Amino acid sequence: MFLQRLGSGIVLVILALFFIFQGGWVLLVTCMGISLIGMYELYRVFGIQSSAPAFIGYGAAVLYYLDLATRCFSQFLGSGTVLVLIGLLIVLLGVYVFAYPKYHIKDILGAFFGVVYIPLLISFIFLLRDTVQGGRFFVWLIFLCSWGCDTFAYCAGRLLGTRKMAPILSPKKTVEGGIGGLVGVFLLVLLYGFLFQKPMGLSLEAGPGRMLLLAFFGIVCGVVSMIGDLAASAIKRNYDIKDYGDLIPGHGGIMDRFDSVIMTAPVVYYAVLLLQGA
Repeated sequence: MFLQRLGSGIVLVILALFFIFQGGWVLLVTCMGISLIGMYELYRVFGIQSSAPAFIGYGAAVLYYLDLATRCFSQFLGSGTVLVLIGLLIVLLGVYVFAYPKYHIKDILGAFFGVVYIPLLISFIFLLRDTVQGGRFFVWLIFLCSWGCDTFAYCAGRLLGTRKMAPILSPKKTVEGGIGGLVGVFLLVLLYGFLFQKPMGLSLEAGPGRMLLLAFFGIVCGVVSMIGDLAASAIKRNYDIKDYGDLIPGHGGIMDRFDSVIMTAPVVYYAVLLLQGA
């Protein structure tokens, strides 16, 4: 199992390197594909994967990514994101009332939640990479903070862990592991910022302040990644399942591997904007 998990992890890193280096429409289509698979996995947990609300959710996700590519809604009608979400809610509620009582309100809420939770949040990988100055370097912070925190927390927990962080939700996670994960992320982000300080606009010639601020943001993003991981686990516990799927050998489904990335991506995006405005 460990070798299988390690091999899958290496393949994921290689694929991430390729798609993020490519950027542009390649990364956009990749984010959309990951989003649709993740939505299917989540909708399957909710038991609505082949229902009308689910297909409306899939359509809204595709429409959202098309707007990111063309800026059609944003150009003529303001925020394309807000428009898609409002339209999605209206259509879902229309199906709810006109097909009543075929669908329960939890099906409608689940379909809406899936669009906000997965495609909207994952899209910040593309937005950071292609719309922010220095984004081709900053975008890697998403994975350093999420996967890095997870790795350091696992190692620290195995070596030092005694006190349970969330004994009912995730018995294997410990407080010591969580602290180790955050310390590891702080050092990892600090090292990354030092290595790529010039393209990221963090030159030490102007003082270490912005570099340390970046590392502090890394800690915040590490906390958020833990929340994302535990939240995805909580959903699985609610529905009494082990994994969201079996697409990735040794890891489970897309949602099992990207649960922390999903939450971390928008936080890193706005942290970078704050850093550049500081």
